[in-house]
Amino acid sequence: MPSKIAASFYATLSITFWGVSFVSTKAVLDKLDPYTVLVIRFGIGAIFLLCVLLVMRYPMKLSLKYIPSLIVLGILGVFVHQIIQATALLTIDASHAGWMISFSPVFTVFLSMIFLHEKVTLSRAVGIGAAIAGVILITTSRSGQGVAFAIDIGYLLMLLSTFNWAIYGILLKRLSIPLPSLVITFYMSALSFFLTLPILLKNQGWKSLPTLSATEWGHLIFLGVFVSGIAYWYWGKAHEVLEASQASAFMYLEPLATLLAAVLLLNEKIFFQSVVGGVIIIVGVVFVNGQVWNLIGLLRKRRT
Repeated sequence: MPSKIAASFYATLSITFWGVSFVSTKAVLDKLDPYTVLVIRFGIGAIFLLCVLLVMRYPMKLSLKYIPSLIVLGILGVFVHQIIQATALLTIDASHAGWMISFSPVFTVFLSMIFLHEKVTLSRAVGIGAAIAGVILITTSRSGQGVAFAIDIGYLLMLLSTFNWAIYGILLKRLSIPLPSLVITFYMSALSFFLTLPILLKNQGWKSLPTLSATEWGHLIFLGVFVSGIAYWYWGKAHEVLEASQASAFMYLEPLATLLAAVLLLNEKIFFQSVVGGVIIIVGVVFVNGQVWNLIGLLRKRRT
């Protein structure tokens, strides 16, 4: 039980950082193109993780048999995932992108049933339904629009992104690389940096860096250290304990984190509908992870 609570804490922090990343990315897109932002993120993240590895004296020796698995995880979970999202955000709103991301746990549940033989209990089904309802409440209150939208290449890309993320979660659990999550995350970040570096060179994105203010550099550092570094690291730690479908359920918290960050950093208004949606999302995540039944079981044991 304590290890599962710790894993839930790591997953919550990861999703919180990813949710806030939409706001930080928006803050720098006036001066940098999305792909330059990704290169800088991956570079800062890789340097940060390397420093942590050196300070904590983690062994970085990598067996050749694990290199293919790390390459697959790095390409799918970091490089492809972020490239698809960056491209999608060129044509759709960030709030709608957040709404689309909520489909990822649904894909993960079905893939977990097929490849990991995980069971979908009544508790998880109720939790998934509740969380989807909460996400819809939050996103419609932010955008001022209904959930209906015209089919656009951006939405199709976001749908592909959620499916890709579900595959990443399954592979992260299925491959079970016997290395600390910190080491795995470092190699994935370094790989993504080198894969995206040609984009920076082609677009000459470095020319815009001197125009950034201290605040904008702060957003970039946050994206690199907390979003590309710590978030992926903690996400890996969460998967060491939680089932793939359980960890993926925390994705429902991302629109809530984005909303709170927008209110605090961009002074956006918060609506009662958003608060209700946030509460429903949290309840849904609790149900999916089975915490309700665990707590009920503990209470029964104490009474007896």
